[in-house]
Amino acid sequence: MRRPMDKNNNGQTRLKDLVVVTLLSDVDQAKEYQTLLKLNDIPATIQEQLDPTGEHKGVAIMVPEDFLDEAHVVIESQDAYDDFYDYALEEEDEVDFDADMLDDDY
Repeated sequence: MRRPMDKNNNGQTRLKDLVVVTLLSDVDQAKEYQTLLKLNDIPATIQEQLDPTGEHKGVAIMVPEDFLDEAHVVIESQDAYDDFYDYALEEEDEVDFDADMLDDDY
């Protein structure tokens, strides 16, 4: 059961109430996941993670803890969907048409 958002902050969850769903190296992919989660009614934010030297370590996708399990399911479903189509496209690229196959013998 989802916990209602705090009415005092207009639906915004405090950063300390958020947990990391996944850590990515690509900001664009993080924004895509954030959009995907929001389309599934899961509040999500992204935050750049830095290592102790201040260098870019990655981008964290963060959601309220009550949404963590659902967020994992949504992201894993999208990854499975992407993997399926990547595999299908790889097989399509491997098809090697022989020029002789296209010649008409009639």
